[in-house]
Amino acid sequence: MIDNLTVEQRGLRESATFDRTTIAAIQRAAETGIYDIRGWGAKRKLPHFDDLLFLGASMSRYPLEGYREKCDTDVILGSRNARYPLHLDIPVTIAGMSFGALSGRAKEALGRGASEVGTSTTTGDGGMTTEERGQSKNLVYQYLPSRYGMNPDDLRRADAIEIVLGQGAKPGGGGMLLGQKISERVAGMRTLPEGIDQRSASRHPDWTGPDDLAIKINELREITDWEKPIYVKVGASRTYYDVKLAVHSGADVVVVDGMQGGTAATQDVFIEHVGIPTLAAIPQAVQALQELGVHRSGENGNGGVQLIVSGGIRNGADVAKAMALGADAVAIGTAALIALGDNDPRHAAEYEQIGSAAGYYDDFQDGRDPAGITTQDPELAARFDPVDGGRRLANFLRVMTMEAQTIARACGKAHIRHLEPEDLVAISIEASAMARVPLAGTSWIPGAGL
Repeated sequence: MIDNLTVEQRGLRESATFDRTTIAAIQRAAETGIYDIRGWGAKRKLPHFDDLLFLGASMSRYPLEGYREKCDTDVILGSRNARYPLHLDIPVTIAGMSFGALSGRAKEALGRGASEVGTSTTTGDGGMTTEERGQSKNLVYQYLPSRYGMNPDDLRRADAIEIVLGQGAKPGGGGMLLGQKISERVAGMRTLPEGIDQRSASRHPDWTGPDDLAIKINELREITDWEKPIYVKVGASRTYYDVKLAVHSGADVVVVDGMQGGTAATQDVFIEHVGIPTLAAIPQAVQALQELGVHRSGENGNGGVQLIVSGGIRNGADVAKAMALGADAVAIGTAALIALGDNDPRHAAEYEQIGSAAGYYDDFQDGRDPAGITTQDPELAARFDPVDGGRRLANFLRVMTMEAQTIARACGKAHIRHLEPEDLVAISIEASAMARVPLAGTSWIPGAGL
């Protein structure tokens, strides 16, 4: 009779320390002798933008009328030193995702969608593709430790250069591209053997500290005749010090990527246990910029150092909250892939065949994405329509922007960049302490002044 009882009826209780996910991970490691590699980002619950709320206008503040009063969204990036800074229509950009991790058609779609709404996209590791350059009005070229696909001609063809020192999903570690995604074209662009696993370097080969970074930034400015803005991207960890060093080295724009940011592939132990949440990183970055006197200097940021925040940005509310905390713009990666059509329930049967399900798919490294987005398989990639994907991405970017504008107007702001920490409260002690805004209904910020 007891055999027919449910787990609950038997009074069994799962361990909080050794839950079923942990047990499965131990069993997999014991069986295979290798660590787990996966894509996506951190899956643990972390303090995030949902833990913040806006204080909309009522009596003590007055809102703007949405149908009659403007709320601008443009942003200038890289005006500190570059002859031609980027002037974007919206403050939502597309983060670096490589050709290799993504198909060529997916890269084309990112360029199409970003250009349609007047923003930028980013190459990622592995070099510049003709598809993305051809469809991107503003293309940021990532200069990574691996140097895969890097050449001076592409640096000159780019509209900005982003020196990547770290990524939120794996600060201090390099990413991976497994052999099944090293096609003949990918191998040719990266000067790698076809079909062999590739691991990116964790640090640049020609510098060991910020003094060397300053030399490298000057070299890149010389190569591009001082035309292009130079970004420096760091994975959120020691954010305050990293941002200060990036500014001292000559960066025009600093990109801070929190641990909710995704990755094509790396060790699960990195994704879940290295770095800090995006929410905790923004105030540290802003403090560093403020102390150096370069945060939002001049009209629309002219002459200052702009801050781009990435890692778990999903909607217009996240955009508005990041900007209220001090960001000048945000970058999206995972959300952009979902907008293109990844994790679509239409492919539920095929997700099941590879042992997953729509909404859970994180095996980007395997190259078996039925949506044809994160693959180099010719048959799978042919399923994806870059024109339709670009349309979907543009729609999503428009919605994000309109949502952020709606919130800004409700707070009485005529520009999204006018949002400020005073417009926010937190609904958890952790978020209050990290974001440095009061706990809702109080004037208390845990740890403030200590």
